[in-house]
Amino acid sequence: MPSGIRLTDHLFTVPLHHDRPGGEQIEVYAREVTADETRPWLVYLQGGPGHRSPRPLPADLASGWISRALKDYRVLLLDQRGTGRSTPATRQTLPSRGDARQQAEYLAAFRADSIVRDAEFIRRRLTGGAPWSVLGQSFGGFCAVSYLSTAPEGLAEVFITGGLPTLEGDADDVYRAAYPRMEDKNALFYHRHPEDVQTARAIAEHLREHETVLPDGTLLTVEAFQSLGIVLGTTDGVEKLHYLLEDAFVRASAAAHRPELSDRFQQQVQTALSFAERPLYAVMHEAIYAQGSVATAWAASRVRKEFPRFDAEKVLVETAAPVLFTGETIHPWHFRTDPALRPLRDVAEVIAGREDWGPLYDVGVLAGNNVPVFATVYTDDLYVDTKHSLATAGAIRGLTTRVTDEHEHDGLTTSGTDVLDRLLGMAREAR
Repeated sequence: MPSGIRLTDHLFTVPLHHDRPGGEQIEVYAREVTADETRPWLVYLQGGPGHRSPRPLPADLASGWISRALKDYRVLLLDQRGTGRSTPATRQTLPSRGDARQQAEYLAAFRADSIVRDAEFIRRRLTGGAPWSVLGQSFGGFCAVSYLSTAPEGLAEVFITGGLPTLEGDADDVYRAAYPRMEDKNALFYHRHPEDVQTARAIAEHLREHETVLPDGTLLTVEAFQSLGIVLGTTDGVEKLHYLLEDAFVRASAAAHRPELSDRFQQQVQTALSFAERPLYAVMHEAIYAQGSVATAWAASRVRKEFPRFDAEKVLVETAAPVLFTGETIHPWHFRTDPALRPLRDVAEVIAGREDWGPLYDVGVLAGNNVPVFATVYTDDLYVDTKHSLATAGAIRGLTTRVTDEHEHDGLTTSGTDVLDRLLGMAREAR
């Protein structure tokens, strides 16, 4: 590690339900990164849901966003409950909770509201009660807005990158806005690589005609293949998808009747499609939008029917149009095709049907907010709708917004020094 930087492990025992402090306890892990212990705290809330916090390498501490943050703060990288070194919630651990309904009841305590209360529990033990700053990326920004709603007294200032959620919209609204954005990303991809129109169609045709099971047991269906488009929302995503497709086929011999999917392609695809490292992303994905008494009911699948161009079967049989890739959507078939998710199929169904979700945001509190908030909104963001983000920015008193097309959604990780420096500069100007 660079000289003068110290990493310290913290493990906290917190209530599963914070309104029942004497009840079941779980563990939440956080890694402190410090160059100067006199500096104020900045807690990082990771995107997701279901992703562990970054594991900083020497290069990150020399030139990434953490290196920039350390000039002004001591940084706390929080493994949100259920992820990383916190008490895990996976296909291996959840069966011990009981049947699918009991597992779903347990997982209902793994949303932004509980993550915020974990952060507050930890803050009081690390800061002596003083408020701290928060940096939320993507879903971490959703958590930060929930933090502003429920415990603003714990916050000195908030920074958000690509993570201003819709406050009152439901999952249907989110996906109804998402599919047109995905069409735009497909158009850009095929504009840059028109030769991939035929390549993608050929792969999809092959999968229609041949049941394909990847080496790790993943069932590669046409829909699963389409979901590789999730990468199109990242900085290098267009090129990554192109390079993946160009290795798709190999002819075993000159006499072979037809080419087959190459081992290289299959290995890369199974890595890209697996949720083994982040099962909560799939199980809880639509639940992060749920408030009130309306079930999400597999919103992404239902809304997809309103956009027939994503129906690969119809496209392949009836047209010569490109097969459209998808991204940032979870469907029931994920729990059939992915071996890491198959044991979680029943609990996912229960969560999709749940109708008693608590509130995540308080519009009234946000309208009277007194905490300085600085947010980067990306104009071409695949994962978080720009119009929704700007509407939310206008609903939070004292929020200063930087709207930019300079970066994709992963700007904090790919150009973090610049992205964070701009936000910190906005904060300095506001003081």
